Amino acid sequence: MATILGSGVAFLDGSVVNVALPAIGRELGGGLRVQQWVLDGYLLTLSALLLLGGALGDRYGRRRVFAAGMVVFTIASVGCGLAPTGTALIAARLAQGVGGALLVPGSLALINSAIREADRGMAVGRWAGLTGVSSAIGPFVGGWLVDAASWRWIFLINAPIAVAALLALRRVPESRNTSVTGPPDIGGAAAVTIGLAGTIFALIEVPGIGWNVVTTAAAVLGVAALIAFALIESRHPAPLLPPALLRSRQFTGANLTTLTVYAALGGALFLLSLQLQQSMGYSALETGVATLPITIIMLVLSGRVGALAQRTGPRLPMIIGPLGCALGLVLLTRAVPGASYLAGVFPGVLVFGLGLSITVAPLTSAVLASVSPDDGGVASGVNNAVSRLAGLLAVAVLPVVAGLSGTPAGAPLGPGFATAMLISAALCAAGGLLSGLTIDRARHVDAPPLPGLNHSCQDPSCCSDN
Repeated sequence: MATILGSGVAFLDGSVVNVALPAIGRELGGGLRVQQWVLDGYLLTLSALLLLGGALGDRYGRRRVFAAGMVVFTIASVGCGLAPTGTALIAARLAQGVGGALLVPGSLALINSAIREADRGMAVGRWAGLTGVSSAIGPFVGGWLVDAASWRWIFLINAPIAVAALLALRRVPESRNTSVTGPPDIGGAAAVTIGLAGTIFALIEVPGIGWNVVTTAAAVLGVAALIAFALIESRHPAPLLPPALLRSRQFTGANLTTLTVYAALGGALFLLSLQLQQSMGYSALETGVATLPITIIMLVLSGRVGALAQRTGPRLPMIIGPLGCALGLVLLTRAVPGASYLAGVFPGVLVFGLGLSITVAPLTSAVLASVSPDDGGVASGVNNAVSRLAGLLAVAVLPVVAGLSGTPAGAPLGPGFATAMLISAALCAAGGLLSGLTIDRARHVDAPPLPGLNHSCQDPSCCSDN
């Protein structure tokens, strides 16, 4: 329960903001660019530091790092709720991402280390389902709070949830990877953070202000830092992204699927919330209710799908699920002004929710099955970083590609919304194809430790693809 509450509140904060963006824009101003930064400020530090969060948990204790993350996240949430300006809100969102980066990988790593292998599929399914529900229920909760009180309460409500998680955490045993040695990879963490910050800043700002000294310098610095990150990881004794992980075909394939599906998810939900309110006239609460079927479907099916994938292997659901998501996004192109909810919105939301519930738990299980339990924190950190990075890139890039950049706050999205849904659908379909090419057909048991992850490799089979 502690891990679900902790990671759930972090995922909730990634989506609860969507329906509040028009209200935030009306009060604080700034147009679409500020709305993008309110989302991407959080995703930036979250995705950049998740690798470090997973590594710190493996090294110093997953429960300890998880608790530290909850404290930072809670303080930053209060800062968001009290922010007087758009700049202050973005700064607090950056701090929220730091806290989320510490607690999210620890939640899944604690499950992976504390639950026996026979029950791990069901446990991961419940974690994935309930944390996925927290993401999906975000628009509903946010809509209700915006209409009933103020957008500020979408952040302030995190405080009591965090307290409950910390109380429940007292019953969770500590765990760590005792074989980890050497200094932590602070240089790698700094390089990836600077790299993502520079490139994302350029992606968001260039469509509005063009290429100038600031945006050009940010882009160059970002690319240079990402190149430096790759060099640091290849030489550091305990890298944030161990090159040995990438030699596992299944680990790489599952994370590429994560990248495509979560990019589609992040970009589509961001723009769907704006489309429903700014183009179709929905209130914030009505927007949340409109996407509620996703929550219900994931709550009912995710645990069952996780248990099924434990018996049959994750490959088939990881093919079917993303294709279902793609079909749902195609159907959402019918969500246009004048369309009723039942004809224009509900079919797409329903099919998308089914596809997502089939995808999430097997995807998580496939990642964990490709590494040993000792490496669960690193693997969880990488996978969560990829999923948050996918949303970060989608929110920054999708509006530009779909022709929506520069849209004034509160203005209808026009035909660019349908274009964005089709692009997102293509990403999901690509995820299903990647799963078919890279995910093992067989039921999975614990993988052996991978060489290069501070383990001794006695068996040659542990150096082969999973």
